[in-house]
Amino acid sequence: MKKIIQVKIFKGEKYYIAECLDLPVVTQGKTLEEVTENVKEAISLHIEGEDLKDWDILPDFSILINFELPFVYAKT
Repeated sequence: MKKIIQVKIFKGEKYYIAECLDLPVVTQGKTLEEVTENVKEAISLHIEGEDLKDWDILPDFSILINFELPFVYAKT
């Protein structure tokens, strides 16, 4: 069973987008702080009333957030 729920955050055109890799959860926010709060709330709402065993998740899980940075190669 999983102890960590993984989330990827990346910058869209206007907002930061958080996409959960272990659950069907996607949310957004104007700032990194806002998107992290939104993803915690979205995960909480998604699993509310669910049996975590059905999702193969332990009750005392953690959230691991990876932030995707675009790479810009600067020629010198």
